[in-house]
Amino acid sequence: MPGCSLVTGYSGGSLLVDSGKLWFRDSAKYMVKLPEWSMIIHDMKHDKWIKEGRFTLFQNNEGNLMIYIRELNTQDAGRYQVGLDGQSIIDITLNVEEDACCKVSKRVMVNIGETANFSCEYSQNHINDSKIIFKEGTYSVEEMIHMYTSSMIGRFSGYDCRNKKLISVRITAVTPDDGGVYLCGVWIYRQSYSYSIINTVHLHIITKVGVSRVSGSSGGGLMIKCEHPQYKTNPKYICKESDGCSERKNPGVQDEWMENGDVSLYDDTRAGVLMVFFRELKAADAGTYRCGVKVSDYTESFTELQLHLKHDAKYLQSVSEFAHPGGEVNITCQIPEQQEVHFCKEDVNHICQTISSSEVTEMNPSSERNEERVVRVSISNVSVRDAGVYWCGAETRDTYLTFISLNTKIQLNIIMPPVVRHEGESAEIICPYDSIYKSKPKSLCKGKCSTRDRNTLSETVREEKESKTGRLTLNDNVTARVFTGTITGLTAEDAGKYWCAVTLETDLNYLYTHLIVIMNEELNLTKYEGDNVSIQCKHHDEDQKSFCKAHEASMCVKDGVSLETIRDDRFSFSDEASSGVFTVNITDLREEDSGIYWCGAHVITKVILEVNKNFSVIFIISVCVILLLIGGFTLTVYKLRDKRRGRISTSDKRKRKKNTVSSCADSRRDSLSDPGSAQMKNHDELPTIPSDELLYAAVSFQKHEESLSDATVRFSKKEIHSDYTTIRFTT
Repeated sequence: MPGCSLVTGYSGGSLLVDSGKLWFRDSAKYMVKLPEWSMIIHDMKHDKWIKEGRFTLFQNNEGNLMIYIRELNTQDAGRYQVGLDGQSIIDITLNVEEDACCKVSKRVMVNIGETANFSCEYSQNHINDSKIIFKEGTYSVEEMIHMYTSSMIGRFSGYDCRNKKLISVRITAVTPDDGGVYLCGVWIYRQSYSYSIINTVHLHIITKVGVSRVSGSSGGGLMIKCEHPQYKTNPKYICKESDGCSERKNPGVQDEWMENGDVSLYDDTRAGVLMVFFRELKAADAGTYRCGVKVSDYTESFTELQLHLKHDAKYLQSVSEFAHPGGEVNITCQIPEQQEVHFCKEDVNHICQTISSSEVTEMNPSSERNEERVVRVSISNVSVRDAGVYWCGAETRDTYLTFISLNTKIQLNIIMPPVVRHEGESAEIICPYDSIYKSKPKSLCKGKCSTRDRNTLSETVREEKESKTGRLTLNDNVTARVFTGTITGLTAEDAGKYWCAVTLETDLNYLYTHLIVIMNEELNLTKYEGDNVSIQCKHHDEDQKSFCKAHEASMCVKDGVSLETIRDDRFSFSDEASSGVFTVNITDLREEDSGIYWCGAHVITKVILEVNKNFSVIFIISVCVILLLIGGFTLTVYKLRDKRRGRISTSDKRKRKKNTVSSCADSRRDSLSDPGSAQMKNHDELPTIPSDELLYAAVSFQKHEESLSDATVRFSKKEIHSDYTTIRFTT
């Protein structure tokens, strides 16, 4: 008849039973649960340690067979049989009770060389029982301290604090070998067997190899590289000391980026480096961390990190750059003078991966002041795969780690040529993409694509498929790595900025184009030089208003912004926002103002302006010029004739005067004798104007409402002169 052992354990705790029977090395062992005879252990090997899940059979230092059951629960209660093939059978009846004392196992961390202190609770039912401390080895459970009230063996000591129902354990000057699982509880002795009701304590011995001060900019990124070259393949972690390092962040897998809470981690087994990436630093991230490696199950090595945050707007910036395919873009950032430049690009997981020197054509620092410098990075022959988010920052290295403070965020957008179509036509928006996105869903968005504010025009399209929604059709050509959105029957509402998006969940959409819709109704204007003109333009976006002079509408869009190519004070704008109209005013028109204008931004109207010369003004100017020429010619002729008359002799003049007087006397007598005949004679013999003596008249023109005949001609005998007139029209 086998012996019967009655034992009691507590839910959440563990149980260790000394059967009082020898191990018998050459005998096979088994363990079953009755009455269903459920096999738990059956092992033909003769090892000193046989383990199946929570159940273990092993040989202690005295050679006895020990039964060890971890983490008890109420379902474990019942009858068990442990058999030694060819020897004896041990019968155990297990009772499992509920008590708060044994619910949770503990985790204790202590630095190497320091003192470890931990405690175990026990039930009020065992306040008068002896207390015992074990340590779990690789293939055994060894007794460390056995006491009634207190005991000390070397560096180990224990004390039973009965008023608190606690067993206190103290280990001084801990070494890496002190790490492991400790079992503490009460020891209950029976005549043929004994057992212990145990709590579990996990003691971790950690080695601090050094302390590093790490700084980052609030709102910026931070990459920390913890180096453990002697433990390349060992699991690595980071934790914060403010919570006792209870929440450890580790990648979970090696050689792959993984997210863990608000950080991303990468365990590089080739270099023995743990990379920790903070995407956006905040005040709560400041503090002291441990960046460590697991040397063994209960032994660790770590570097202490003291993370400080700076709130310096001088360095932290967020900018957007724009480039066309095949073009070049220059990126500048500012870093402290003494630090090394670091330039990286975010991948699909928002991890900032270092850009190799072959991809960056230039990285030339130029010192401006002793405290800081400006760095320029040039990317040539820009392609679609270059679009995305870049970070620029400073790299710092010390004995134990490397950290990179990323303070300048650059979003590089690739601008495709604008698509210009007339109202009612169809438009194709072509979106090239990198081959790594061939299996990702794609979308065409108007305005902006993001996980927070998304205006997707249609359902997403996947590789080699077509998706149609209303007037929009999306088609993905994986071979050409292009997906195309076709919009039919264009209206004014279709115009705007369109983003080509892949993997919307991570906001990868930095490629866009402009769809410009030209309205069918044109505006033709004919004016004269000097006139003023007002042109009314409709707009569909309060922030997009432009008046541009160009042969083609596409020339009015550059770098994603509508251009206002007019730079003249004679041009002015007035806005009537409520009516959706803005007015362009042009004063003092000139002939060179003639041309084609585009009125609007994405929805545009073609304006053809023709400015002609004013011919009435030309006629008046021409008349004035002719009169001036005639006057000048006449004056010249007069001066020539005057010189010739100066050569006439004085005698000829007296003779001519005498004849003239005599003739006048005869005429007077004739008139007195015959008035009628005298009158006729005078009429016939009036003195004539010599051909070489000219008289000039002053002529004035006046415009009258009823007649233009009121012009007067005035002759003057007193002197030879000329009056030059100016002509002025008055109404």
